[in-house]
Amino acid sequence: MTEMELWDSDYLDMEVEAYIEIEPTGSGEFQFGLVSGQIDGEVVKEGKDQRFEFTGDGNDENDPASGSGWLKLRDKNSVDGRVKFHQGDSSSLVAKRISSK
Repeated sequence: MTEMELWDSDYLDMEVEAYIEIEPTGSGEFQFGLVSGQIDGEVVKEGKDQRFEFTGDGNDENDPASGSGWLKLRDKNSVDGRVKFHQGDSSSLVAKRISSK
């Protein structure tokens, strides 16, 4: 992740370089700042548009945290999206591909 609406880059990369990784199966993992966890999602199509919608479960500074979000291709190597914590913050995000497997 390169940008988030609510948190600056110092926080995003506090422990490791912020990332979100998605496997072809729709499962994956993420970390930004002191928040990390697992995601499970699927591609949802609406007309000509499609996006990856997911739920997540993990930790925020060692406290349990869960939520949901979505990602939509901006171009071949970047996505726009949103992450929302259950009963908590909601933030837009931008992520860029750093490598392909």
